Amino acid sequence: MRFAIILQFAAVIMAITVACKKTAQVQNSGELKQWHTVTLTFPGPQSGEYDTLNPFTDYRLDVEFTNGNRSFIVPGYFAADGNAAETSAQSGNLWRVKFCPPSPGEWKYNVSFAKGKNIAVSGDPASAQKIYPDGETGIIKISESDKNAPDFRSKGRLKYDRTRYLKHEGNGETFLKGGADSPENFLAYKEFDGTYYGGSNKARSGEADPNQGLHQYEPHIADWKEGDPQWKAGQGKGIIGALNYLSSKGMNSFYFLTLNILGDGEDVWPYTDRNERYRFDCSKLDQWDIVFSHADQLGIMLHFVLQETENECLLDCGYLDVQRKLYLRELIARFSHHLAITWNLGEEHHPTDWSPYGQTYNDTKKMAEYIRETDPYDNFIVIHTHSNPAQRIKDMSEYLGFKTVEGPSIQCGNVDEVHEDALYWIGKSGDAMHQWVVCIDEIGQHWKGALPDSFDPGHDTIRHKVLWGNLMAGGGGVEWYFGYQYPHSDLSCEDWRSRDILWDQTRTALDFFHENLPFHEMTSADEITKATDDYCFAKIGEVYAVYLPEGKSTEILLPSGQFSVSWFNPRSGGDLMNGTITRITGSGYNSIGDPPGDPGKDWVCLIRYSDTSPQ
Repeated sequence: MRFAIILQFAAVIMAITVACKKTAQVQNSGELKQWHTVTLTFPGPQSGEYDTLNPFTDYRLDVEFTNGNRSFIVPGYFAADGNAAETSAQSGNLWRVKFCPPSPGEWKYNVSFAKGKNIAVSGDPASAQKIYPDGETGIIKISESDKNAPDFRSKGRLKYDRTRYLKHEGNGETFLKGGADSPENFLAYKEFDGTYYGGSNKARSGEADPNQGLHQYEPHIADWKEGDPQWKAGQGKGIIGALNYLSSKGMNSFYFLTLNILGDGEDVWPYTDRNERYRFDCSKLDQWDIVFSHADQLGIMLHFVLQETENECLLDCGYLDVQRKLYLRELIARFSHHLAITWNLGEEHHPTDWSPYGQTYNDTKKMAEYIRETDPYDNFIVIHTHSNPAQRIKDMSEYLGFKTVEGPSIQCGNVDEVHEDALYWIGKSGDAMHQWVVCIDEIGQHWKGALPDSFDPGHDTIRHKVLWGNLMAGGGGVEWYFGYQYPHSDLSCEDWRSRDILWDQTRTALDFFHENLPFHEMTSADEITKATDDYCFAKIGEVYAVYLPEGKSTEILLPSGQFSVSWFNPRSGGDLMNGTITRITGSGYNSIGDPPGDPGKDWVCLIRYSDTSPQ
């Protein structure tokens, strides 16, 4: 009996020792802090990008993280040698998951790892063959973040909360977007592995330069700073410097395609080759992630545009099947941990009730639902619209009240329509009991867009009708599209300084809203002024902003009380100024007076309730 007990005890000790050895193999990297990326790397089966047993389809890694109150099932991915951004490795035995903890304290994790035909996207993982590191468990202890703005790690994840604006989960700050819609092929960067132009037979066969037209962002190399990320001893400085410049101008968003095969650029895809659909380029995607992580630190939202109208049937003929699920799962596994993400279901979305040539509305809804089911962080989901207003209304009306689409990414062919279009979708989505965040992400004409400063130094029309037009309707903000007929176009832009003045004007508008208005509590009130070409945004009885495109005085309907009147210059910003009237005593219609100067130019009048009664 005593001998049997000793044997049992020895077996227990042996099991514990083996378990400890296994746990010790788990590599933990990243700062163990709230809102920071914690990376767990597990040794597993040896594999490679071209192995017969496909590491992307035939293995499935999921890790559940829980703190007792919240739980996240985070998909993992094949990481080759764990350092592919530097080594360009195509093979290895390392498997990885990235977790972004939303709160400090202890987080327990439990690993699920299985192999089987197409197990990554189909079948029941619970019934598949389990292999190490399946069953691994552990604890990570998370402390509070020590970062400061604009770093998103100081604010928390950007979340949709069924209101008109996204908000940071950590500090509750309301987000207004301002940034770049171009170049749409931002990721067609010469120093990313496996990136080349594939739009001609000669380029694909090697008879022509495969690097033709790829971005280098040479003017922005000087914006790279010592200590900023790079890879392979100096690569990446141009694209990192470009983001540094955008951040220096106060911009907080940029738009990019992740798949443009058969589209306009023919130079961006996550695969090992242009003709591949089941195998992913580990080193290229690791290099993308270096850029995306830098954007987090700069406070710049990542606007992922998942397909173009030309290639919406490239994967599974438009349906949700193995290719499309695999593509989406791989992007989510590698990138969903980033703190400010927009998943855009497709550029120039124009489905029909039934079509053999494109996605249907139902196809797109299923795609959205798969993203929502797979993304552990419930990042923001939108659809880029058609430029024609009638078609836009037809298409987007199909999604009103559909809980997985959270806003339109509006393409507007005529800038005169921006303000009314934003009002329309804010109203319609509210009526459908699923309020949308309404952003303007592309303006026409398609050949023109937002012109370089050298062609349009004032930007008067788009500042008035697009930037202030969206914001004063209660919209979520603007990204600037560059057209194709002018230098630094939608595909060819190498230097964001080509629109330096436009970035300044955009930051001026965003700063005015953040510093002077409780804008998340305000709504459009164009009807309460006598002017017909102005925009009025109001929290009735408390604060009013009136944008006057030609600076002409108007009358505004106010309740009884004392109101202060000041003026703001939307062209150059600066401090609030006094006009010819500094105080209004309500009620009824009252003149706001004239602005401080520059007759004929646009001004914003700020009217605030001022209680001057004796204390």
